[in-house]
Order: sequence, then structure tokens, then C-alpha cells
Amino acid sequence: MGPFGTAIVLPMFPELREEFNASTEQVSLSFSVYLFVMAGMMLVSGTIGERYGRRRVVRLTFITYGIASLLCVLAPTLTWFLVARALQGAANAFITPLLLAGLAEVLAGSQVSKAVGVYSSFQALGSALSPFFGGFVAEFDWRIAFVVAAVVAFVLSLFPPPGEPRVGVDAPPIKALVSKRMLLLGAAAFTAAVGPIGAAVLVGVKARDQLGLGPTETGIVLLISGLGAMVAGPIWGELIQRVGIKRSSIGGVAVVVAFVFATGAASSGLALAATWLVVGAVSNLIVVILQLSAAIAEPDNRGGAVSFMLAFRFLGHAAGPLLFVPVLSTSVQLAFVLAGSVGVLTAIALVLFASQPPRAATMAQ
Repeated sequence: MGPFGTAIVLPMFPELREEFNASTEQVSLSFSVYLFVMAGMMLVSGTIGERYGRRRVVRLTFITYGIASLLCVLAPTLTWFLVARALQGAANAFITPLLLAGLAEVLAGSQVSKAVGVYSSFQALGSALSPFFGGFVAEFDWRIAFVVAAVVAFVLSLFPPPGEPRVGVDAPPIKALVSKRMLLLGAAAFTAAVGPIGAAVLVGVKARDQLGLGPTETGIVLLISGLGAMVAGPIWGELIQRVGIKRSSIGGVAVVVAFVFATGAASSGLALAATWLVVGAVSNLIVVILQLSAAIAEPDNRGGAVSFMLAFRFLGHAAGPLLFVPVLSTSVQLAFVLAGSVGVLTAIALVLFASQPPRAATMAQ
């Protein structure tokens, strides 16, 4: 539901512009506000979920998400639509951290790397299906996408994951999250999302406004990228286990940056799809590194550590369009070059993070 709700608006910008009589920059806020609110909530959402119980919190999350989706359908103005998108983002902040924390608790050693790789594949599937579905229904009525999201969310609320509240001495600590090691991981997540792995908005605008692709064709371009990420996820889990975070980070970032540049230079829909496919597949390596690192960084508060990292990541996803979409009007290629170049900072932060010694669990079991 998280990746699905995040990217669903990307191929329907022209329809939203017409519906709300707004500009591309104004409509793009429907993507950014979702992520800004989600990022802010994620600073504490994992810890809240661990303290009050995953089952209870995730159930409430899906119910809230469903209500917010229906509010998107009923929004009479862009302002109300943005408010509903913000509520979606707030609800979504509680899902991924608790699921990844659960994986790290029940698995050990190399199994964690593989499991996070598989998990990232399902996230990529949600990301892939979202713009494709959003573009397809925009041909008829963009509101259909949010009706479907609401129905699915209400159904999922009936099947929450296990996890009871932790109180007193067992309550997970927050202070440990504000450490040099976690801040380096946050910096890596933020810069990756601002730049190379967060350029989907640029691709969507380029496809619709520069290359003249329709909403369905744009959705297909974004779908292909997500499918590449889905297939590659388990492979990256194995790779990280074999060669380590440092080498994986440097190699992955280098390939992603190069192909982001190539995506900006693409002059046809086919070329755009081909280059963005590579970006999507290899970007998932960076995502797996970030999620795996967070899941094992703070054993006393795994959910809190994952949500802390994701807060920085989604803050980056929200900030990226605000920084680079305005540049598109000056030079499409320049926007992609600037976004890709930020990846250098990601590689530096991940290498420094991997150089810091891990912290062992101290909480009484």
C-alpha cells in the first residue's frame, strides 16, 4: 500500500492539472506533501508501533489510509486533495518499519539479507503497479485509483500482523537512534532519494510533456522499471552478503548515476524505458542496503531504527521534485544531471556508515 499510494499520482499530472485548474508545480505537491508528512511521522512511527503493538497500530493504519483515500476522491479543490494526500502519508509511515523490524527479529545472519532483498521486491512490485494502474485509470477517471486503494486498505485492516505492546523496561529506547552511525545512514537515505533513486517524477514529466507519451504509456515506462527492481531484489540480498556494504554501495551508486544521466538524454519512449529499467533495477540495490543496515543497526529498537532511516529517505523523495522539477523548464538534461550527481554523497555516507562498528543489543531479553 505504501509504494502504491506514493507513486499513483505520477502519470496523472495532466488530469489533475485540468481537474483542479493548477500548474505542474502545484500538482506535483500531491506527491511531495504525501512524502513530507510520511517522513516526519517516520521519525517516531517505528518506536510508537513497537511500544503500542504492531497488530493494533497496523490495523488503525489501514483504516486511516482507507478513509484518506476516499477523501482524495471527494476533494473539491486542490487544497483539500493535498490535505487528504497528507493524511495518506501519515498513515503509511507505520507500515514498512514494523514489517522490516519483524523480519530482522525472526531471522538471523545471511537469512536477513536475503529476506530484505525479497521484501524489497514486493515493495518494487507495488511501486511498479502504482503508476501503471494510475495511468491506466486516468484514461477514464483518476478517482478510480483512490477508490481501489481505499477498498484494499479496508480489507487489509482485517489481517494485521502479530505484535503486542511493550511497556516499562521493555519499551524500546529512542535516544539510541540519534547517533553518528544512524545519522550517516539517514544522510545516505536522504541523498539517494533526493537524487538518483528518486527521479521518477522527472521521468513522468519528461515522458508526458517532452516526449508526448500518454498516461498509459508513461505508466508502462515506470512499470518496467519497478519490475526490474522486483526481479533484482533477491539477487542484491545475496550480493551484499558476499561482497559487503562498502563495495556494493560504490558499485551500485556508480551504475545508477550513469544511467540517470542517460535517462535524461533519452530521445524516445523506448530509450527512456530502457535506461529507466536499469536505474530501477540497480536502485533497488541501494534500497536493500539502506533497509538491511537499518534493520540490524539498533537491535534494541529495530522498528524505530528502520522508521528513522525511512524518514530521511522519504524526506528526500519529497524534496527532490521541489528542487528539480522547476529546472525542467530550463533544461531537462540539466535536471537529470543534477539529480544523478547527488548520488556521490550517497556513496560517501554509506561507506562511512559501514566503517562504524555495529552496536550490540543491550536490552534484557
